[in-house]
Amino acid sequence: MTRIDAKFAELAAAGRKAFVAYVMAGDPDYETSLEIVKGLPGAGVDVIELGLPFTDPMADGPTIQLAGQRALDGGMTLQKTLDLATEFRKTDTTTPIVLMGYYNPIYSRGVARFLEDAKAAGIDGLIVVDLPPEEDSELCIPAQEAGLNFIRLATPTTDDRRLPKVLQNTSGFVYYVSITGITGAAEAEAADVAPEVARIKSAANLPVIVGFGVNTPEKAKAIAGVADGTVVGSAIVKQIGEGKSPAEVLAFVKTLADGAHSA
Repeated sequence: MTRIDAKFAELAAAGRKAFVAYVMAGDPDYETSLEIVKGLPGAGVDVIELGLPFTDPMADGPTIQLAGQRALDGGMTLQKTLDLATEFRKTDTTTPIVLMGYYNPIYSRGVARFLEDAKAAGIDGLIVVDLPPEEDSELCIPAQEAGLNFIRLATPTTDDRRLPKVLQNTSGFVYYVSITGITGAAEAEAADVAPEVARIKSAANLPVIVGFGVNTPEKAKAIAGVADGTVVGSAIVKQIGEGKSPAEVLAFVKTLADGAHSA
C-alpha cells in the first residue's frame, strides 16, 4: 500500500473529502518553493502534487507555464525537484507526493534510474500528461512494479469506449479533468462533473479527484461534494506568481482546503 492508498483509505474511513494542492517545484526559487511545500500539510493539504518544470507544458495554461519558466530560469532541474522532495521527507513521512509533469525529462534521465531515484526521494505517484495508455510499457508498468502509483487523467471527451483503456493500469486515484482545454482556462461546474464522476466510479474501484477550473473555497466545496476530492493548481500558483509570501500563499491554500473539507 502506497502513501496515496493509505491516505484515501484514511479519508474514506473518516467520511472526508480529499484536498490536493499543486505547486511548481522551484517556483519562484528553490528555497521559497521548499518553504511552501513544507507548509502545505499544515494548511490542510492531503496530497501534494509537485510540478516538474518543463519547457513545453502542453496541458497547462499561462499561469502554470509561467511558473515552469520561472523555475527553469532559476536553475530548477529534475534532480533539484527530487532533492526538494527529499528535503520535505526529512520532516514529513506521511503526506503523499505525486510528481506531475511530462515524459521528456524522465526519458532523458532513463526510466530505471528515474524510478529508483524518485522512490528514494519519497515520491509516491506519477502523473505524466503526455503518455497515453498505449505507451504503458514505457513508464506506467515499470512505475507500478517499482511501487509507485501511476495516475491517469480522464476528461469530458473520454467516452465509454475509451474509458476502460484509460483505467486499465491506473492506480492511486483517477484525476478527472473537469473542462476541455488547458489548466486555468474555465471554471468547473458541479452539475457537469457529477455524472462523469459517477460514470468513472462505475468502471473503476478508485477515488476520483476533480481538477482544472477550481479556484475558490466555494468551488472547492461544490466540486468535492460530487467527487472524492478536488485539486487546485493555477489559483495557488497565481498567488506565488504575484509575489505573495509563503505565509500568504499558505493562508490562501487553507481557505481552499477548508472549502473542500466542508463538503
